[in-house]
Amino acid sequence: MKKLVALVLALIPVAALAAGETPAQPAWQLPIMLGVFFVIFWFMVWRPQSKRAKEHKNLLSSIGKGDEVVTNAGIAGKVTKVTDDYIQVEVAPNVSLTFQKHAISATLPKGTLKAI
Repeated sequence: MKKLVALVLALIPVAALAAGETPAQPAWQLPIMLGVFFVIFWFMVWRPQSKRAKEHKNLLSSIGKGDEVVTNAGIAGKVTKVTDDYIQVEVAPNVSLTFQKHAISATLPKGTLKAI
Protein backbone atom coordinates (compact mmCIF):
# COMPACT_ATOMS: atom_id res chain seq x y z
CA MET A 1 0.00 0.00 0.00
CA LYS A 2 2.83 2.39 0.80
CA LYS A 3 4.29 1.75 -2.65
CA LEU A 4 0.99 2.63 -4.29
CA VAL A 5 0.72 5.88 -2.29
CA ALA A 6 4.32 6.77 -3.23
CA LEU A 7 3.58 6.07 -6.91
CA VAL A 8 0.43 8.23 -6.83
CA LEU A 9 2.30 11.06 -5.12
CA ALA A 10 5.07 10.82 -7.73
CA LEU A 11 2.56 11.01 -10.58
CA ILE A 12 0.67 14.05 -9.26
CA PRO A 13 3.23 16.60 -10.59
CA VAL A 14 3.27 14.82 -13.97
CA ALA A 15 -0.51 14.92 -14.14
CA ALA A 16 -0.52 18.60 -13.17
CA LEU A 17 1.92 19.40 -15.98
CA ALA A 18 -0.19 17.46 -18.46
CA ALA A 19 -3.24 19.44 -17.37
CA GLY A 20 -1.47 22.70 -18.22
CA GLU A 21 -0.43 23.75 -14.76
CA THR A 22 3.15 24.84 -14.33
CA PRO A 23 5.14 24.65 -11.14
CA ALA A 24 6.05 27.92 -9.48
CA GLN A 25 9.45 29.32 -10.50
CA PRO A 26 11.65 31.66 -8.49
CA ALA A 27 11.25 35.34 -9.38
CA TRP A 28 14.96 35.81 -10.07
CA GLN A 29 15.09 33.11 -12.77
CA LEU A 30 13.56 35.16 -15.62
CA PRO A 31 15.90 38.20 -15.32
CA ILE A 32 18.94 35.91 -15.21
CA MET A 33 17.77 34.02 -18.31
CA LEU A 34 17.17 37.31 -20.14
CA GLY A 35 20.62 38.52 -19.13
CA VAL A 36 22.26 35.33 -20.38
CA PHE A 37 20.35 35.62 -23.65
CA PHE A 38 21.47 39.24 -24.08
CA VAL A 39 25.13 38.33 -23.48
CA ILE A 40 24.97 35.49 -26.01
CA PHE A 41 23.24 37.79 -28.52
CA TRP A 42 25.89 40.47 -27.96
CA PHE A 43 28.88 38.19 -28.56
CA MET A 44 27.43 36.19 -31.44
CA VAL A 45 25.51 38.80 -33.43
CA TRP A 46 25.94 42.43 -32.47
CA ARG A 47 29.70 42.60 -31.86
CA PRO A 48 30.82 40.83 -35.10
CA GLN A 49 28.37 42.84 -37.17
CA SER A 50 29.58 46.17 -35.79
CA LYS A 51 33.19 45.07 -36.30
CA ARG A 52 32.51 44.26 -39.99
CA ALA A 53 30.73 47.60 -40.45
CA LYS A 54 33.69 49.46 -38.96
CA GLU A 55 36.15 47.59 -41.22
CA HIS A 56 34.01 48.38 -44.30
CA LYS A 57 33.84 52.06 -43.35
CA ASN A 58 37.65 52.17 -43.02
CA LEU A 59 37.97 50.41 -46.40
CA LEU A 60 35.75 52.99 -48.10
CA SER A 61 37.59 55.92 -46.58
CA SER A 62 40.98 54.56 -47.67
CA ILE A 63 40.12 53.99 -51.35
CA GLY A 64 41.97 56.28 -53.71
CA LYS A 65 42.70 56.73 -57.39
CA GLY A 66 44.60 53.78 -58.85
CA ASP A 67 43.35 51.17 -56.36
CA GLU A 68 42.00 47.93 -57.73
CA VAL A 69 38.59 47.05 -56.29
CA VAL A 70 35.78 44.50 -56.50
CA THR A 71 32.14 45.53 -56.26
CA ASN A 72 29.31 43.65 -54.57
CA ALA A 73 28.26 42.46 -58.03
CA GLY A 74 31.69 40.91 -58.60
CA ILE A 75 32.92 43.50 -61.10
CA ALA A 76 36.65 44.12 -60.77
CA GLY A 77 38.33 47.28 -61.98
CA LYS A 78 40.69 50.15 -61.31
CA VAL A 79 39.49 53.31 -59.56
CA THR A 80 39.83 56.38 -61.79
CA LYS A 81 37.84 58.97 -59.82
CA VAL A 82 36.65 59.26 -56.22
CA THR A 83 34.03 61.69 -54.93
CA ASP A 84 32.17 61.83 -51.62
CA ASP A 85 29.47 59.32 -52.55
CA TYR A 86 30.55 57.80 -55.87
CA ILE A 87 33.54 55.98 -57.35
CA GLN A 88 34.34 55.66 -61.03
CA VAL A 89 35.87 52.28 -61.91
CA GLU A 90 37.57 51.44 -65.19
CA VAL A 91 36.61 47.84 -66.02
CA ALA A 92 38.15 47.71 -69.51
CA PRO A 93 40.13 50.14 -71.67
CA ASN A 94 37.92 53.21 -72.26
CA VAL A 95 35.02 51.66 -70.29
CA SER A 96 34.25 53.26 -66.93
CA LEU A 97 31.37 52.52 -64.61
CA THR A 98 30.17 54.70 -61.75
CA PHE A 99 29.28 53.01 -58.45
CA GLN A 100 28.16 54.20 -55.08
CA LYS A 101 30.96 53.90 -52.54
CA HIS A 102 28.97 51.40 -50.51
CA ALA A 103 28.91 49.03 -53.51
CA ILE A 104 32.65 48.37 -53.13
CA SER A 105 33.20 45.12 -51.23
CA ALA A 106 36.99 44.73 -51.25
CA THR A 107 40.27 46.07 -52.53
CA LEU A 108 42.67 43.89 -54.48
CA PRO A 109 46.46 43.79 -54.29
CA LYS A 110 48.22 45.83 -56.99
CA GLY A 111 48.64 43.91 -60.24
CA THR A 112 45.74 41.53 -59.68
CA LEU A 113 43.82 42.78 -62.71
CA LYS A 114 46.78 42.13 -65.01
CA ALA A 115 46.98 38.55 -63.75
CA ILE A 116 43.30 37.86 -64.53
